Amino acid sequence: MKRLIVNADDLGADEGRNDGIFEAIEAGVVTSVSILPNGPSLRNALSKLRSLPRGKISCGIHINLSEGTPLSSGLRLVTGPDGRFRGKQSARHLLLRRGDPVLEREIRRELEAQICALRDAGVAIDHLDGHQHVHVFPAVARLAAEGAKNHEIPWIRIPEEPLNELRTTSVPTSEIEEGLWFSGHAEAARPLVYAMGISATDYFRGLYLKGNLPAERWEEYLETLPHGLTEFMVHPGRFGGGPGFGPFSSFSTPAREMELAALTDGRFQLALQKTGVELTPFPEAAI
Repeated sequence: MKRLIVNADDLGADEGRNDGIFEAIEAGVVTSVSILPNGPSLRNALSKLRSLPRGKISCGIHINLSEGTPLSSGLRLVTGPDGRFRGKQSARHLLLRRGDPVLEREIRRELEAQICALRDAGVAIDHLDGHQHVHVFPAVARLAAEGAKNHEIPWIRIPEEPLNELRTTSVPTSEIEEGLWFSGHAEAARPLVYAMGISATDYFRGLYLKGNLPAERWEEYLETLPHGLTEFMVHPGRFGGGPGFGPFSSFSTPAREMELAALTDGRFQLALQKTGVELTPFPEAAI
């Protein structure tokens, strides 16, 4: 059997992103979400979540160490002089560092603050992943797995995806190179996750399809899925942020509306019916 978790990342980034994600949830095509604990529109996101019927979706934490303002104080390595995270490229360079006890203390403190913030807001966290996949970077992977174990979070994303599944769509070279880079770190992180007794889906998809979902070829794409449980990462949203439109504005682009349309215009649902792929939240974890 082919089972598919369609997980929308970046819930809480801004109200435009929130609106698009909830449109996809209501359309029955998004079955899981990952929540930014320091997102400017977190309150809006949580309000919308509370309005959903129980069992509708599963909820995870989107650990963030690169954008916006941290939730803990006294950080000096992972933040710049303005007290904010350093941005994608600088954070990526920093989090490749291994064996730095000061850096690890800061990461552990911020991970704990972010997990507790969602717990305290009443979110039952069933999976953990990372904004820009920071949770599998060398300085973070072990600490993220430890945090999941300590807080009884049963699932962690392993964003490892083979290139041989891309025959259904055209992907820019830059996206392929970045996806391969993430996949390599995910492969290295997998043993750390399993050593902590944390589960991961059998397969992962979506690394190479940001803003480029195969709307014209959904049936062919779904046919390529292997048997087992696959997590499919998507980024639907409405363009423009509304209130709270701030540090994540660069991620709210017309491509988000393209993803939303590709998921909700009916072709995805029809392809699911034709291929027999079953949509599911993270097993035994839906709110």
